[in-house]
Amino acid sequence: MSDTAVRAPLREPAGAQPPPRRVWTVALAGLGALLCSLDVVVVATALPALRADFGASLSDLEWTINAYNLVFACLTLTGAALGDRFGRRRMYVVGLTVFTLASAAAALAGGPGQLIGARVVQGAGAAVLLPLTLTLISEAFPAEKRGMAIGVWGGVTGLGVAAGPVLGGAVTEGLSWQWIFWLNVPIGLAMLPFAATRLRESFGARPQLDLVGLVLAAAGLTGLAWAPVRAPEVGWGSTEVLTALAVGIVFVTAFLGWERRGARHPMLPLAYFRRRRFSTANAAAFLLFGSLLGALFMITQLFQYGLGYSPLEAGVRILVWNATPLLVAPVAGALADRFGTRPFMLTGLLLQAAGLALLAWQVEPGVGYGRVVVPLIVAGIGISMVFPSVANAVTSSVPLGDAGIAAGVNNALRELGGVFGVAVAAAVFTTYGGYASPETFVDGCGPALWVTAGTAAAGAVVAAFSPGRGGG
Repeated sequence: MSDTAVRAPLREPAGAQPPPRRVWTVALAGLGALLCSLDVVVVATALPALRADFGASLSDLEWTINAYNLVFACLTLTGAALGDRFGRRRMYVVGLTVFTLASAAAALAGGPGQLIGARVVQGAGAAVLLPLTLTLISEAFPAEKRGMAIGVWGGVTGLGVAAGPVLGGAVTEGLSWQWIFWLNVPIGLAMLPFAATRLRESFGARPQLDLVGLVLAAAGLTGLAWAPVRAPEVGWGSTEVLTALAVGIVFVTAFLGWERRGARHPMLPLAYFRRRRFSTANAAAFLLFGSLLGALFMITQLFQYGLGYSPLEAGVRILVWNATPLLVAPVAGALADRFGTRPFMLTGLLLQAAGLALLAWQVEPGVGYGRVVVPLIVAGIGISMVFPSVANAVTSSVPLGDAGIAAGVNNALRELGGVFGVAVAAAVFTTYGGYASPETFVDGCGPALWVTAGTAAAGAVVAAFSPGRGGG
């Protein structure tokens, strides 16, 4: 793609969709995002139950989260490219089908290996499904109305993050951990006929798949994601981790070279990264999710193992943190249309950093819930402001026809950030604490939360360099 084409201006979609079609688009895209985001966090509250039921190790617990995130991260560019080539509605239906079937397989798992395998397939379905939810919205709404729609999408995504710990806790305590996956099945089956009939089919600008690019990107991202996932168990200096990092760097470098010079229809126009809005928003998304998922991995266990709450009690108490996107994200998305995305990304990441730092400061043996409520609320408001702002900044910085590619890049970096965040938090935790007693757990949890706060602060520094309203 030429640099002139890359700089093509945003425009109202041809044959703008009538309001009923737009309502269906937001509803189905939001539900798809809800399922994907729910399954990032729903397992978190069930980790102690999985540990007791399967005799799972810390590595097994990490993999129940990271197997999903790793595959999600490595294949999301592929999912976006498949939607552009074969039709976004068609591939949305395919992704939803794979996700639903894999949820049933996870519920039927008889051990950690089977569960992790099902989570891998779930991640593949989500890698197709989630980037297309944002693409469908971007294609259905003109630029001046897109922030509100993406804000609603962000609010529903936040509902998944909010409902995950509560739902996981309630189901684990009232039924069994298997039902956190069974619940996806009827929802997915109910959505399929509406997705097939109510969504408008659309295609991207590239007539052919960049197969070489797909292979190089998947191999490179797998290497880069594999290293932090395995490092807490085998060590950062191990041959396995160093080899994975080297393989990842080599293949990502080869991918960038291929996209720059060899690809006839590149899956990732590299000229987009020269746009400050695109590059800073994606970097902020990486650091946001590194902070968020690293903190979530520790906090869900802190409330149960460190403070003695049941799974349901832990989920309800975490709600003050994770429910805020449902309320704040739509408002932040609408205001970003008026004031630009930078103020909301910057302020949101600062609030997230401040909230997690306050939480880390309060964490000590015997700490009461009343001392952690305010930090959780502050961090939650921050997350809520960043969700829609990042998504809006990414999709608005590229031509409409490449919204799918932009969403794919954003989701890949988000999920990679989550993988690194969980791995780094686990590594810090094992350095300073462990599972020997609630006291030793708290000893490790505090330093891990300080690291997640620092990650959010780094994201705020990046967001400060994002262009203001109207900038490129």
